[in-house]
Amino acid sequence: MSVTTVYLARHGRTAFNAEDRMRGLSDPPLDDVGLVEAHKLAAALADHRPATIISSPLQRAVATAQSIADAAGVTATVDIRLNDRDYGPHTGAKRVDVIARYGSIDNAPGVEPREAVRQRALAAFTALIDECDGGPLVLVSHDAFNRALLEQLDTTLTDAPQRTACWNRLSRVDGVWRVEEYDQKPD
Repeated sequence: MSVTTVYLARHGRTAFNAEDRMRGLSDPPLDDVGLVEAHKLAAALADHRPATIISSPLQRAVATAQSIADAAGVTATVDIRLNDRDYGPHTGAKRVDVIARYGSIDNAPGVEPREAVRQRALAAFTALIDECDGGPLVLVSHDAFNRALLEQLDTTLTDAPQRTACWNRLSRVDGVWRVEEYDQKPD
């Protein structure tokens, strides 16, 4: 049976999130708020009885995915294709400082181009869907990855918000993927 429902989630908060620093491929752990967020997200997504949970290899995503897996009684796996955007030399910098200096994150030298993130996100999503049997499927990734994928599935969602520990519900209807809900936060 092919996958028809995907819950695309973002990891819980880290200290870098709290300070609005660009995380990228850095590997900060969830902070105390992020641990609580991951637990709430886990409770919400476990109710949807996911069959498979896959996360980015970065510990903030792994910890969030493990929380969901524990709540759902399934195993979480890791896949590098769900990795965050590479901010190169700007990793760890405050977002506002990079924007002030270069006009935007996209203009900063050494940052993975937005189009590359878009292509990578769609390729990862397509491959992971093809590799999984049944569902629902939970993918735990990062804001840049999630936004890149969402805007390709629904062109009205350019730069859609992706708060920490949010989820987005994607459904395949008549062979076409649709964003049914986005940036949902558990209570």
